[in-house]
Amino acid sequence: MSQSQWLNRGPCPNPKCDTEYGNVQHKLGYSFCFACETRFGDNILSMPKQEVKPMSTTGNWGELSDRKISVDTAKKYNTKIKSDGSIITHHLYGYFDELGNQIATKVRQTKDKKMWSEGDISDAVLFGQNIFSPKGKYITVCEGEVDAMSAYQMMGSKWPCISIKTGAAGALRDCKKAFTYLDSFDTVVLCFDMDKQGRKATEEVAQLFAPNKCKIAHLEHKDSNEYLKMGRGKDFTQVWWNAQPYTPAGIINLKDIGSSLYDEEYCETCLYPWPKMNEKTYGMRTGELVTFTSGAGMGKSSVMRELMHHLLRNTEDNIGVLALEESVKNTAWNIMSVEASSRLYIKEVREGFTREELVQWQENTINSGRFFAFDHFGSIGNDEILSRIRFMAQALGCKWIVLDHLSILVSGQEESFGDERKSIDMLMTKLRSLVEQTGIGLLLVSHLRRPSGDRGHEEGKEVSLSHLRGSASIAHLSDGVIALERNQQEDDDILSNTTTVRILKNRYTGETGIATHLFYDRKTGRMTEIDNPFDTGDNE
Repeated sequence: MSQSQWLNRGPCPNPKCDTEYGNVQHKLGYSFCFACETRFGDNILSMPKQEVKPMSTTGNWGELSDRKISVDTAKKYNTKIKSDGSIITHHLYGYFDELGNQIATKVRQTKDKKMWSEGDISDAVLFGQNIFSPKGKYITVCEGEVDAMSAYQMMGSKWPCISIKTGAAGALRDCKKAFTYLDSFDTVVLCFDMDKQGRKATEEVAQLFAPNKCKIAHLEHKDSNEYLKMGRGKDFTQVWWNAQPYTPAGIINLKDIGSSLYDEEYCETCLYPWPKMNEKTYGMRTGELVTFTSGAGMGKSSVMRELMHHLLRNTEDNIGVLALEESVKNTAWNIMSVEASSRLYIKEVREGFTREELVQWQENTINSGRFFAFDHFGSIGNDEILSRIRFMAQALGCKWIVLDHLSILVSGQEESFGDERKSIDMLMTKLRSLVEQTGIGLLLVSHLRRPSGDRGHEEGKEVSLSHLRGSASIAHLSDGVIALERNQQEDDDILSNTTTVRILKNRYTGETGIATHLFYDRKTGRMTEIDNPFDTGDNE
């Protein structure tokens, strides 16, 4: 949601949470603590309703006798009927917005099963979502409105049951939109139809969630309503309880891939903006975790800006950014600065340009709609960061994500986990797993520890894997480790602004060593590739 929807922030009501500023009031009337990830005041329906135009199709409360749905269940789900004498001619399913206002009605003609909507159903939450508060033990997602009501009725009205809005074809889109709500439950049970479309939708939706989060109900009959009409409610309940955690297919005999062995690789590749880097790395790839590291002031931020802009210009992919030491506005100015070849992130610099120029650079970059950033404040937990990365990857479709930086995440966790090394081990393991699960390309920034001896990294000391701050797991779990070296104390202006890029680990090709040299132009803010200015011969 946009920043404007969040109002004042303050202490968390949870006595087990010690945050003073992490609980934020939303304009809809509830609040959310970003420290303990707890939502308070979910009674959104008690808020004043917006005026809603009446539906042109009206009906009456009654039993959906053709589907064995009781009148109590129908009322629970705001579903009415139209009749011609004793024959039910239409079902009228009410759809609601986040405020609890009915904004649409889906009409189902019982005779020929034709369906249409009155009102804008695209702005509505999932069918039934408005009557069940987030957070709970179980939630069941069905393929149709009647199926959701049937499941709820057969399970004694005990567990929340909801439905996607537009059938199997729209299941993935609907569940992406409702991801935060669904993910708040401990277990999500998918109960889609057992036809080809239903099985395909089950596979797609299940992959949105973390392992063991999602369970699949393998029905013996077409859908839950079939069980209800047959009077086999106990059998359905048993099937529901026996739902199995989603396990993706993938264990195969290698001989079965012979015909596709020479097909294009699944991972996507984008070359680095500097040709000499590509000679050793062959570019960046999705499905990989690459760590960039250096001492303070070596150019990590400048390199990240260049890479984000390069990905925008050379792919059609969505890009996620979690810059934990800067505001989202600064992130936006940083990306626009590369486009403009001018340091727009400095106020005095951008004041030298017209509004029309700034707007054009904005249109070329952040207004593409392909950049997503984490707008954060207060303390940040590892689980919160991991959740936001997963959301960016699976709900927003981000294929490349920048996390800057690892050290700030770990610094607040040392008291809980004992030491920095243990904290980094745990976090790197989770990040590695997340990359494997989602297939994203994760660009991670990490700091270096102070080397022994008189010469530090700020004086151009050569970086090795042993200098990575905190834990060997950074090197072990990264597909690539790229170090930036620069001597800030050089008298020569060119040398003092030249960063040596050293490959410390390269799982893809195995090639390591100095890859290239990047010159930082203080006027443009750009980092361009140059020949080795040090003339030492150490470029291999």
